[in-house]
Amino acid sequence: MQGVFESTDYDAAGRQGELHVPRADVTVETPALLPVVNPNVQTLAPARIEDLGAEILITNSYIIHGDDQLRERALTEGLHEWLEFSGAVMTDSGSFQLAEYGDISVTTEEILAFQREIGSDIGTPVDVPTPPDAGRERAERELATTQQRIETAAAVDTGEMLVTAPIQGSTYPELRERAASDAYATGLDVYPVGAAVPLLNDYRFADVVEIVVAAKRGLGEDAPVHLFGAGHPMMFALAAACGCDLFDSAAYALYARDDRYLTVRGTERLGELSELPCSCPVCAEHTPETLGEHSNERRRALLAEHNLRVSFAELRRVRDAIRRGNLLELVETRVRGHPRLLDGYRRLLDAVAWLRETDPVRKERFFYLSAESARRPEVRRHHDRMGRVETPDEVVLGQDWPVRPPFGPVPPGIEQAYPVDGTCPERLGSAAYEAAARGVARLVETHPETSFELRHDGWPDAALAAVPDRVVVTREGQS
Repeated sequence: MQGVFESTDYDAAGRQGELHVPRADVTVETPALLPVVNPNVQTLAPARIEDLGAEILITNSYIIHGDDQLRERALTEGLHEWLEFSGAVMTDSGSFQLAEYGDISVTTEEILAFQREIGSDIGTPVDVPTPPDAGRERAERELATTQQRIETAAAVDTGEMLVTAPIQGSTYPELRERAASDAYATGLDVYPVGAAVPLLNDYRFADVVEIVVAAKRGLGEDAPVHLFGAGHPMMFALAAACGCDLFDSAAYALYARDDRYLTVRGTERLGELSELPCSCPVCAEHTPETLGEHSNERRRALLAEHNLRVSFAELRRVRDAIRRGNLLELVETRVRGHPRLLDGYRRLLDAVAWLRETDPVRKERFFYLSAESARRPEVRRHHDRMGRVETPDEVVLGQDWPVRPPFGPVPPGIEQAYPVDGTCPERLGSAAYEAAARGVARLVETHPETSFELRHDGWPDAALAAVPDRVVVTREGQS
């Protein structure tokens, strides 16, 4: 049933879009968070989760299937009535339990039939989550099993229930890309990147970025991508910039049960806060001390509500940034909250040629916020354009043509055009000048008949070393 997802705006590989869920007759605005609802323990009622802004949630059909009381209730009432939730409901299959305990007692055909019977809107087959750093032979063997089960799922009559095609492959990018291509060929509906939780738990964000980018390379642009287990707001912007459309996690509730408080910069322990750094209704009406005075059940519910509110607010911020074309500025702000997030962003920028495929040619503005800004798609695109401009026989860069780090040479007449009219700090680091030097090199390389002089006002040695030898380099004020 491919065609259930439509993207309306792009920035980098991030996209704002709509996931159409026909069985629920719901359209989910993406990027979106699916709060995990534990069938046995509900820190927040699903109806309350819906009040807070959830358009979709996820629960575990395997747990329901294996419990006589839960199964009977789900079969009798249906998930929507039981959970009192009018949005879309996605169900997991038991793959998490398979990863944790090594075996489950249900097949893909059985669990999909059960998911359809209890009213799930998006069902999941029983894939095999191969952990990070597994041996290559194991990863390939389990990937083959997952692909067989995906193909089995594609042959099952699920009516209007959408079906996911999980993408496995451990930490082997080439396996992830192949898995994504094979999964996409089945024509299923949603594409979760699986087995990322151990990487997320260990703050291996660079590896998460790598497997997501690999999966994206193997998928069509109409494929909605779900990053399984990614529910912390501090990494939503980065994951969205990689092209993830859906996130899920029980973190909002699990952290609340441990008196942990989510922020876009990380996680705080309630007992260590002197003030609540948030303006949501929970935080506006409480202090850390007054929250601690509530019963355990009430305090956990309030913390879970705050955790969800901050998560939903961040996703609204991400969607708005995509529409406005400043998602990467938001990413650069967020990754300063944790060094490993910065590692992840740098890994994403290693794929700048791929990012350019979807990054818009024109945006609202360009802000240079860090050394990483010098590696953004806008800079790379400007450098490539230098190969298409016309030049006279002689060009004095810095006089005839402005030179603006990180972009480099700016042909006359476009000084006020995007992106070279962007805002940069008055004091730039070496990375900006080195990027400008790469722009000079691109211009010189593609115009062998033109003679060039570069007049600079004190570029660092590393940048000057990147200027081609045939360019005459002079410093302003020197003859």
